[in-house]
Amino acid sequence: MSSLLIPKVIGHRGAAAYAPENTLSSIHAAADLGIEWVELDVKLTRDGTAVIFHDESLLRCAGVDALIKDMDWKDVQELDAGSWYGDSFIGEKIPSLEDALNVVIERGLGLNLELKPCAGREKETAEIALDIASRIWSEDGPQPLISSFQHVSLETTMDMIPEWPRALLLDEHHENWREIAEYLDIATLNINGNTATREEVEDYIELQKPLLAYTINDTELARELMRWGVDGVFADNPDVIREAIETQH
Repeated sequence: MSSLLIPKVIGHRGAAAYAPENTLSSIHAAADLGIEWVELDVKLTRDGTAVIFHDESLLRCAGVDALIKDMDWKDVQELDAGSWYGDSFIGEKIPSLEDALNVVIERGLGLNLELKPCAGREKETAEIALDIASRIWSEDGPQPLISSFQHVSLETTMDMIPEWPRALLLDEHHENWREIAEYLDIATLNINGNTATREEVEDYIELQKPLLAYTINDTELARELMRWGVDGVFADNPDVIREAIETQH
């Protein structure tokens, strides 16, 4: 597993404060801000197309009261994933993983790809997404960091592309987190920075792996986490958070 050069701030779902999350516009927005890495979520449609989307339901970001797992790709392509955010994004589409990766590569960005499977599709989501990513991703640049809350998805990643770095996502502090992290041979630990205590952070740091915290849009919290020893944060407003960290004394 190659050594990771992870920036202190990663754009969350692109740059979700400036464009509809997980869209091509959001990836471009992060790149335009000079952000080095973005985080994107990948799920599967009913017919097994890997798409960049976070929620189970299409309601919040596409205005349709349906689950993405119940819709085929041809129908998902018809949806408007931008108008909820603002008039200037009317007509923005839910991108396929392939289209999103091409933009990430074209803009020279690093990537944290979160496997966000619907229940029961933990292995399938990893298999399909990684098959696409491994064909598209350049061998020249830094390898993408593959993250998930789902241990089966990370196990599948470990089996398919062991050389790509893996990240275990933790929403809360579990007693057996270390055992799971060591079993999955993770490269980074990605924690909920809004709820983690200083004692928990100190516990995580003992693993001696880069510690990343999501989703940190508050400048003071970002600074505090850095003082505690967190190595990097995910932010919807990555330019604002980066400036706050860089000017910290």
